Amino acid sequence: MDIIDAKILEVLKLNGRSTASDISKQVNLSIPAVSERIRKLEEADVIEQYTVKINREKMGLKLLAIIFVNIDHAANIQQFREAIVPFPEVMECHHMAGEYDYMLKVLVEDTAQLEAFLSEQLKSIQGVRSSNTLIVLSTLKEKFNR
Repeated sequence: MDIIDAKILEVLKLNGRSTASDISKQVNLSIPAVSERIRKLEEADVIEQYTVKINREKMGLKLLAIIFVNIDHAANIQQFREAIVPFPEVMECHHMAGEYDYMLKVLVEDTAQLEAFLSEQLKSIQGVRSSNTLIVLSTLKEKFNR
């Protein structure tokens, strides 16, 4: 990957729907050269997917919570991983070093839905020993790609 590839990625991060023609003007390359570079970035899994950023509040998803989770025994880790990933409320799940085993970023409509998630889904997973939930009041910065 060189500086031209980095410039192409910057354009795509700002607008994943940018055409090769649009990008070629910004990086001073021909359209076929840009298309070829994008294809190679996709094949190398540098570009994993194209997506859209949705306004969560306009979709009725107004409550963002960070949930720290501890698992009781290492034998239950794989079961936790398999159980937590399918939940649509879970936007992110990170295995952590430190006081907690996992950190979840959870998006729900309201406190009632958060309570249901915690009580009926998260705590029903075998091995979940404890959790600590923090409510996000506002988001000052959120980047999807660096």
